[in-house]
Amino acid sequence: MSADGGLRSVEDQLDDVLAAVRPLPARTVDLAGAAGLTLREAAVARGGIPDFDNSAMDGFAVRFSDVADASPQHPIDLTVVADLPAGSPDDPRLRPGETARIMTGAPVPADADTIVPFEDTVGGLDDSLTTARVVAAPARSGVYVRRAHDDIRPGDTVLDAGVRLGPRQLAALAAADIARVTVSEQPRVVVISTGSELVEPGLPRSRGQIPESNGLLLESLARETGAVVVRRVRVDDGGADFRRIIDETTTGDGRADVVVTSGGVSAGAYEVVKTELGDALRFSRVQMQPGKPQAFGVLPSGTLVFGLPGNPVSAAVSFEVFVRPALLALQGRADLRRPALLLPAAEAWRTPPGRRQYLPATIDRSDPAQWRVRPAAAGGSGSHLAGTLARAEAYAIVPAETATVGPGDLVEVLLLEG
Repeated sequence: MSADGGLRSVEDQLDDVLAAVRPLPARTVDLAGAAGLTLREAAVARGGIPDFDNSAMDGFAVRFSDVADASPQHPIDLTVVADLPAGSPDDPRLRPGETARIMTGAPVPADADTIVPFEDTVGGLDDSLTTARVVAAPARSGVYVRRAHDDIRPGDTVLDAGVRLGPRQLAALAAADIARVTVSEQPRVVVISTGSELVEPGLPRSRGQIPESNGLLLESLARETGAVVVRRVRVDDGGADFRRIIDETTTGDGRADVVVTSGGVSAGAYEVVKTELGDALRFSRVQMQPGKPQAFGVLPSGTLVFGLPGNPVSAAVSFEVFVRPALLALQGRADLRRPALLLPAAEAWRTPPGRRQYLPATIDRSDPAQWRVRPAAAGGSGSHLAGTLARAEAYAIVPAETATVGPGDLVEVLLLEG
């Protein structure tokens, strides 16, 4: 607790969350089934990249000494004795004065040390099966030869544990002849939106009712981390449905690893999360805006429960600060925080006194050499401004001791890249 109004620091709240996380089991899968999952053991190359000396150009495999003096005035003719497409297993013998036509990616003959591109010959591809007339000397021996293991050697670590396996990572593993990898199980998540005022979008509403949006928000954010959302529901403030869903989804072999609720954690009269789980969760006031009311705890089954505020921007920010790191930690992810930049403010805005601000923001890229950050909403900071979230591409994070942000002030910015 801090001395300022009894608010907990963001760091203390997050420390409690991460201390409760126990990484999920790991399993071994084929690369085709590993997309989007988190690597739990370092991936070690079985083959090299490249696996053998190969040609970087379509042309002729030559001895450098044969063509070192070639020029337009003094062309050098070589006899073509072999034709090597990509994938050829052949290693033809090349005597002095002989060459092999070779295509990009084909193994370089053991007797050759240099590639002459078709562009440096008279006939090029059209006249290349009998004689190669070289009219430009290579700059040096070894030109256009991709050396074996120049990128990765067998036994090298291609990727360390804790990395998310995206398209580029999977391609690198495949190129290193890795067929199977050890990955984390995906967290099983239940999302519960609380509030008798909530109605599914598109359905008729009475006075005082609003469309339910937090469920979709939290489900999508959870999926972005690699989690599997096994259930998303809306419940009223009565308590019976909420308790039933908690019991159904947090016990037994198919229990959820994480439950995320929105609403019902403040100091009002109809706070269903506080009423039903008051003994199991710690309800805190955190030194942040939006997102001051927070609840967190671990049920006897081991399920982590996050009670987030009900206002949409508060729910989004709270997920970013507390739930997202926990879901990544469950998977053994090495980096729990999004990329951050220091950018100058494009305009002035006010900050809440004594609380760290997480402001939905946009990035002004009109000057590519100097990006700037500005509030996503003309109204500035407001936990109810759900439309702001559609425009936000970052959170501007302003320390609690900062009273105002002025144009040009440097601000920490978390980029929301999924």
